[in-house]
Amino acid sequence: MSQLSERPEKPVVGVSMPHESATLHVTGTALYTDDLIHRTKDVLHAHPVQVMKAHGRITKLNTEPALDVPGVVRVLTGADVPGVNDAGMKHDEPLFPDEVMFHGHAVAWVLGETLEAARIGAAAVEVELDERPSLVTVEEAIAAGSFHGAQPLMETGDIEAGFAESAHVFTGEFTFSGQEHFYLETHAALAQVDENGQIFIQSSTQHPSETQEIVSHVLGVPSHEITVQCLRMGGGFGGKEMQPHGFAAIAALGAKLTGRPVRFRLNRTQDLTMSGKRHGFNATWKIGFDAEGRIQALDATLTADGGWSLDLSEPVLARALCHIDNTYWIPNARVAGRIAKTNTVSNTAFRGFGGPQGMIVIEDILGRVAPKLGLDPMELRERNFYQPGQGQTTPYGQPVTQADRISAVWQQVQDDAHIADRKREIEAFNAAHPNTKRALAITGIKFGISFNLTAFNQGGALVLIYKDGSVLINHGGTEMGQGLHTKMMQVAATTLGIPLHKVRLAPTRTDKVPNTSATAASAGADLNGGAIKNACEQLRERLLQVAATKLGANASDVRIVEGVARALGNDAELAWDDLVRTAYFQRVQLSAAGYYRTEGLHWDAKTFRGSPFKYFANGAAATEVEVDGFTGAYRIRRVDIVHDVGDSLSPMIDIGQVEGGFVQGAGWLTLEDLRWDTSEGPHRGRLQTQAASTYKLPSFSEMPEEFNVTLMENATEEGAVYGSKAVGEPPLMLAFSVREALRQAAAAFGTGGASVELASPATPEAVYWAIQAVRRGEASRSGPARNGIAVNGQAAGSGVRADAEVLSGA
Repeated sequence: MSQLSERPEKPVVGVSMPHESATLHVTGTALYTDDLIHRTKDVLHAHPVQVMKAHGRITKLNTEPALDVPGVVRVLTGADVPGVNDAGMKHDEPLFPDEVMFHGHAVAWVLGETLEAARIGAAAVEVELDERPSLVTVEEAIAAGSFHGAQPLMETGDIEAGFAESAHVFTGEFTFSGQEHFYLETHAALAQVDENGQIFIQSSTQHPSETQEIVSHVLGVPSHEITVQCLRMGGGFGGKEMQPHGFAAIAALGAKLTGRPVRFRLNRTQDLTMSGKRHGFNATWKIGFDAEGRIQALDATLTADGGWSLDLSEPVLARALCHIDNTYWIPNARVAGRIAKTNTVSNTAFRGFGGPQGMIVIEDILGRVAPKLGLDPMELRERNFYQPGQGQTTPYGQPVTQADRISAVWQQVQDDAHIADRKREIEAFNAAHPNTKRALAITGIKFGISFNLTAFNQGGALVLIYKDGSVLINHGGTEMGQGLHTKMMQVAATTLGIPLHKVRLAPTRTDKVPNTSATAASAGADLNGGAIKNACEQLRERLLQVAATKLGANASDVRIVEGVARALGNDAELAWDDLVRTAYFQRVQLSAAGYYRTEGLHWDAKTFRGSPFKYFANGAAATEVEVDGFTGAYRIRRVDIVHDVGDSLSPMIDIGQVEGGFVQGAGWLTLEDLRWDTSEGPHRGRLQTQAASTYKLPSFSEMPEEFNVTLMENATEEGAVYGSKAVGEPPLMLAFSVREALRQAAAAFGTGGASVELASPATPEAVYWAIQAVRRGEASRSGPARNGIAVNGQAAGSGVRADAEVLSGA
């Protein structure tokens, strides 16, 4: 076993424990960014001047009326920017734009003594616009040829030969929606200037180093004059990886110009209308199978809805392409990607980061064609799994080294959930209930862990031991409720060999650990855990030398376990506190900077080849649903999950992540229906789902009535910190089983064997129209699916289309 993976005697990792801030959360005493204004004197409040048009060039911006409003201190415009007027890493996101690119685009910011004064001042600013045509949907952008960014192409094998050898060939199209992050804490920042003119920013950000970098170039000062701290976030889900930077820059600019602290916080409607979401996609595809139902070839084009600027659309698209195979071997493939430029918010990272968008394409294909092939969907999926010992690689060339785990979790779910018995029970229930149907579906996942951009796969830490034996750890990861800080404290305590209560964690800030990567890509525990372990190992080695002298032994024979140093074959002991005090008086350094970088990665973005991932996380989920044939309403009766997290660092945290990820995925796939006004009226481009009253989120009523989560046992991951695997993103994609169960339940309203086209999100309306198509015998027909409700010219849910089977050689 590798040194990174091996666990010492009596480790603190692997022990189930609550979140380190759980008590603070439930008592309301946990501090978030916006809570700090109550501890800060003379704070000014920032409010956006939003333009409620989808597209147009600004011809007039008059800020004088705002200055006449009592309590307004200043109006920030592009003329106030001393550095670069841009908030994006691609330099395509002007902080103060001269062209409105989406409905609700902020063109100026008002600073007021109170938020109400700033709001009234913002309403008084006069903006005139030369309106221009707008593109609101991805379909409109495709028709107009509106694209931006890279257009990658992933190829493997011989696509033409693969189709020529296929016994069955199908084609289709699938458009599916994005998703709103809807974190509990909206975007927030608080900026202050110290006596030396340096800027200190408290920001709700997943990427403090990049927030620092953006603020630095907006203000035109070096990064060492900017310090960014993140206490904790009330949720992030990727929405706070890139998008907080410009908001923090507004607060910092205001603080620099006024000399007073500036507070920035979006209300819920502003957050929904101004911040990016999960990318919706359009996919067109052609797939070939042999006579036994094994995939021979796939030709697909994935078009991501990037919104008005690139943000993270290019890496999101790249990950979507890298995950279109999911758990299935595709020997011949050609998958092209492109990014549509639309007049909507700039879409951004969201839990899964393109992986769900790639996976849903192949899962939708298999769910639709299984009846056409005369196969049970579960059987079709299983026949196409990657197989161990076959030397199979992904379409981008990475070997699949743990293919056995794909089948192992799949089989364990079947056994744990008693699938065979329950399928017979469901068949009997459906025969007796003509207007209510049940279905049970299983789907699996294979999700790559690491940033696609190799440079991001590094982490840093600073660990301090004080004379009294207490330990303070600093690392580059941020806490958004996912339990990263809890795991990092466990890693430190395990490596040093001390009880957990000896360890405290400091807030994440850029003057302690520089140049960090975002807490994203499910890599937070891997990168920061590796760095903390490295720092603690340096300290432990120094302390072992001290202990060896005191105990009269060789350092290699000394172990520190549960806060006591002992030598092999020696009854003498040395308590941790005494050991640390002795080391101090011997002038032994009691601080260490740790560093970790993920080894074995290589990626060529131009050729779209390489091994961008350290390992794959695997899982499988079985979901049973019940559907009402009169309304399309449904309930999730039972969910069984087996998930591979390696050797868990913190089992209670990991089970919570699996549960939460699954529910969030089910929300994306079945409930959360983003709607924009696509009419040619005055509100074109307006987000219509601007609140929880119109944007349906999962609640207790959508939770499975029975929810069983099992972590795969004996699953040590070699080369990862204490043998663990990432858990943040992969479980979200287990929710494909919900959508596939709904598809099968809709099919059960027919005479059998119907190929059901199901919109995404599969809302009750979408399920109802799918049932109606089945009842009319239209479920397998060619042409556009009639499963949408027109609302302001936009169909409810996303459209799907499948053409009839085309036999090779016909």
